[in-house]
Amino acid sequence: METHKHDLRNLFRQLGLAAEDAQIDAFVEKHRLAPDIALINAPFWNPSQAKFLKQAMADDSDWAEAVDELAVRLS
Repeated sequence: METHKHDLRNLFRQLGLAAEDAQIDAFVEKHRLAPDIALINAPFWNPSQAKFLKQAMADDSDWAEAVDELAVRLS
């Protein structure tokens, strides 16, 4: 049984990013999405991060809610 919590902090960890609240806030301030750019196509992801985000959304995985939250925060 999986007990991993699929929240924003753990999404940042999964993406290999610093995951404390202040670090997440700083990332969001620095990386904004243009209105016509989807989260998975943002230029600041490396290929493996973009692949993970795309797969999470395509599969409607347990990560999808956290990915949606990140997209909203970056918009």
